[in-house]
Formats: sequence, C-alpha cells, structure tokens
Amino acid sequence: MFTFRVSFTNRRGEQQETKNWYVGCALADGRQVRVPGFVDKPATEAFGRKIERLIALKAAGESLPLDLLKWLEGLPDANRKALNKLGLLGSHKMAASKTLADHVADWKRFLEAKQNTPKHCALVTSRAQAVIDGCGFTFISELDASRVMTYLAELRENKDGKDGISNQTSNFYLASIKQFCRWLCRDGRASANPLEYLEGLNVRTDRRHDRRALEVDEIRWLLDTAAKGPDIFKLTGPTRALLYMLALESGLRSAELASLTRESFQLDADPPTVTVAAGYSKHRRADELPLRPETAAKLRDLIATTFPGVPVFPMPRHRPMSEVLAEDLGAARQAWLDEEGIAPEEREKREKADFLKYVDAAGRYVDFHALRHSTGSLLAAAGVHPKTAQAIMRHSDINLTLSRYSHTYSGDEAAAVAKLPDFAKADAKNNQKQAQQEAAG
Repeated sequence: MFTFRVSFTNRRGEQQETKNWYVGCALADGRQVRVPGFVDKPATEAFGRKIERLIALKAAGESLPLDLLKWLEGLPDANRKALNKLGLLGSHKMAASKTLADHVADWKRFLEAKQNTPKHCALVTSRAQAVIDGCGFTFISELDASRVMTYLAELRENKDGKDGISNQTSNFYLASIKQFCRWLCRDGRASANPLEYLEGLNVRTDRRHDRRALEVDEIRWLLDTAAKGPDIFKLTGPTRALLYMLALESGLRSAELASLTRESFQLDADPPTVTVAAGYSKHRRADELPLRPETAAKLRDLIATTFPGVPVFPMPRHRPMSEVLAEDLGAARQAWLDEEGIAPEEREKREKADFLKYVDAAGRYVDFHALRHSTGSLLAAAGVHPKTAQAIMRHSDINLTLSRYSHTYSGDEAAAVAKLPDFAKADAKNNQKQAQQEAAG
C-alpha cells in the first residue's frame, strides 16, 4: 500500500497536483487499483491501512469486526461507494452505513410486500423503532442485547404513581426488535444477530389483563339483551347479538370478524362455513370454519341486506369493540338484576355476584377477546377432543388451547370428582366378602 497525489496539466498548461491524496494497493486477485483518499496525508495513510484489512478479510471470507463496521459508518459516502465499486464491501457492509431508522422503513416495506395487514406492519415496526429510540441506537453496530434488556426493564418500572408496562407487553417489544434483527441478517444487512439469545419474561408472574370465559347463562342474557338494545356505533342490536354469537361459535378475532364480507360465507354448503382471508388471519393463511345451521340461517337474513365486498359487520374503526361489549354486558346485567318476579333476598344475592360483570372480583376481564376464550372453554366443557378444539381455535400449539383458552366453569371440578369410583362401596363389598369367608371357615 502506498499514497500519492495525481499530477495533471491545468488550462494554462502548467503541471499541478490534486489536493486529495490517493491510496494505491493490490487486490486479492492481483489487480492494482487506486482509491481516492483525503486532503490530509496521514488520514489517507490510515485509510489505506483499513483498505488492506478489508482486502485481507475478503480474501479469507471472514466477516467484519466491530471496529471496522463502526469505521464504515463514519466514512464519507463517496469513499464508501468507491470501496464498494472495487468489490470490497458486501451488502451488509454497505448497510452498516445506513441508519437503523432507514432499515426499519425498508423492513416495513418488506412486510407490506408479504401482504401483511397495514395494522400489523405499523404495529411491529413501531415497537422495534421505539426500542431503537429508547436505547439510543443509530447504526447496526450499536445494537446491544444488554442495553435492550435494561431499557425494557425501565419500561416495566412503576414511576410517578403510574404502572409500568406488563411482562407480556415487554415481550411484544422484544419480539419485534428481534424480528427486525433476524430480517437484517436474512437480507444480508448484518452478519450476526446480537439479540438472538434474548428470551421473554414469564407472563404468568405478571398478569395485567387476565380474561375469563362467559358462563352459558351469561351468554344467553347477553345475546337476548343485545338483540333488544339500541344502536351502538352504527351497530344495531340484532347485528351485535349475531356478531357475538358468531364470535362465540367460531372463535374468530375482532379484526377477522371485521374483514368478513358476504363472499366470506358459504351458507348453502353442508355444513355451512365462514372463511377468513389469509391477509386477515393471524397465521397468514385462509381459514375455513364450520357454522351451526341455526347461525347460518340468521346470517343469511343479514347478508341479504349487504353489498358485495362490504363488511357484513360495520364494526367501529376508531373505538375498540370491547367498549361496545361492555355496554351490552352492563345492560344485560341490569336486566338480570331487574328480572321480574325475583325475591328481594335473591336481588341482594345477585348484586354481590360477578354475573355479567366486565371485570370480576378477581380482576378478570370480559373484553371482546374473552369471547374467544369462551369458545375454547365451551369446547372443553362439551368434551370435544383437544385436537379438534385446537383446529377450531387455529392454534399452532395445543398447550395454548388447553392452558390459556380452556377455562373451567363453576361446578366442573365437583362434577369431575363425582365421576370417580366410590371407593367406600368397594371396601364395603370386600369387607362383606371377607366376613362371609370367615363365617364359612
């Protein structure tokens, strides 16, 4: 490696040297090249030594060490392009000079190209960007596992009388930034994922929004009251009742229900079915679920009044469906409390019960997603085979179906214990047989 200036003849015919110095060196294939350096000779010499290291690493097929990555990040764009033109920089080495914000924007476009929903793309990329901003990262080489975990721990702390984020929310942020780092590696922008070994926290030790399943009687009161109720956010009472029934029967999520059009239903099939398009399904594939004939008959009347391509259920865009459900639960509970013919002592007993409460005494919620929990629990209570329940719930892991989505109902434990053999009767028979044997002896 050597440094030099280039001589040239100016317009007056005079010999002159360039202000900038150049680096002369030989590539691994023997080619002699020159790379533009800087006005300062010592800086150009240091630049040349870095180029020699790049040549040696490329010849050995090794990845760039952290110090070279950081050096590339601060290198002027013109010099970096010159190195890339000579084949000394791969895609991930060139990517080292882009800010993480630029990479996140590219990642979002990649997710959108995979036909993920706009909501999903915005959510995961915003979470990853929040971690990047919170940790003060600017370039890929600055990504640090310890700093990420420290930042998330800070978010979980209770400060100024306000609760920090839950373990589950912390896990969501961690999953997003890890997904972003995996994409950097797969896209050739990074040679290693510094966050790969990080693991989420145990959400069972820090539950902030536990849900419960609705009892059958609660469901009946809810559907009956909603059907008779006034419009809420442009949803009529009968439409809301049918929406809840479909959610309870199919286990479909709020966004999936909102995506349904008349084309989503095959009501004349045997059995009738509803299909969620892959773009709206959580696991990104089309899901076809069976419907009860009674539900299909009610849906047929509703669908007959909707236009093709228009959502069957006009769910509010800027208000969560849990608010709608909370109003209907409150109305149903009041109707249950005011039921005609109940004695005063029964009314007093009902007022103390959790029946149809949005949040029960144990702090468990009946939000809209709790309807999906009710689906899993009702399937379990009906004795449906766990694998069949898993298929209906569309869970990749049966443990999720059995643990989180299969709640027990009141009386289930007593009914299960009652099915055990009566050991006392067996003992009595044995004692009687022994007594007979002794008498005969």
